[in-house]
Amino acid sequence: MSTLETLMIVFIIVTTAAVVIQMGVLMALYVGVKKSSARMEALANQVHARALPTLEMAQKMLQESRPKVDVILTNLAATSMTIQQELERIDVSITDVVDRARLQVIRVDELVSRTLDRVEDATELVHHSVVSPVRQASGVLQGLTAGLATLFNKGPYARAKRPVGTPKDEMFI
Repeated sequence: MSTLETLMIVFIIVTTAAVVIQMGVLMALYVGVKKSSARMEALANQVHARALPTLEMAQKMLQESRPKVDVILTNLAATSMTIQQELERIDVSITDVVDRARLQVIRVDELVSRTLDRVEDATELVHHSVVSPVRQASGVLQGLTAGLATLFNKGPYARAKRPVGTPKDEMFI
């Protein structure tokens, strides 16, 4: 036996061992995948058994409540439109009231200004027509009274009979 034949036998034995090991690994993978597949299928069946009725019930509820939701949305849209129209109407009314109030304030201001001007004019007229002549007449009467009092030696302007050596201020001390 030659070395070449020995090498060839060793090579065949190593290759056979590698193929057997690879076959063992593949078999282990096959068994593991089969077990995992069985577990996944069982889990899928459980999910299907538990979740499917819930999903069907939810779908039925959505189908049953769909008309109600549509009515609610329609009512909400109508209410929103009505509120918007009412707000526009209220805005127009408030604007009108504010404009009218502004005009009335202007009219009241003009009325008060005219009234104050007239009161001022009347006061001036009374002052010139009544108070000034009354003051003049009062002054004339006071002058006449003082003159007559002096003439008849009576009243505050008359000379008081005092001793000659006493000044007027010392009398009150």
